[in-house]
Amino acid sequence: MSEELLDEREAAKLKWRCRRGLVENDLFIEQFFVTYGSRLTASQAQGLTTLMDLPDNDLLDLLLRRKELSGELDTPNIKTVLEQLRPRVSAPPPALAG
Repeated sequence: MSEELLDEREAAKLKWRCRRGLVENDLFIEQFFVTYGSRLTASQAQGLTTLMDLPDNDLLDLLLRRKELSGELDTPNIKTVLEQLRPRVSAPPPALAG
């Protein structure tokens, strides 16, 4: 995997490429760019580009963990980016002592 950082122009083009038809997907993607946008690597860009080739509903199913990666999509680059795109799952609160 390439850890070379994207320059500003490449990152801006990638962000534009990631615009989706479903607002739900856009929310996940926007949070990804807020968190990682200033330090995107070439490997992240490759994984993200592959995910953006999916239909909106398939992408949303992956983001919401209704489906998992399989086949040619099940690569380290794509797995990493998918985990970065997915919402953080917080641990359940501890049970109250009764």
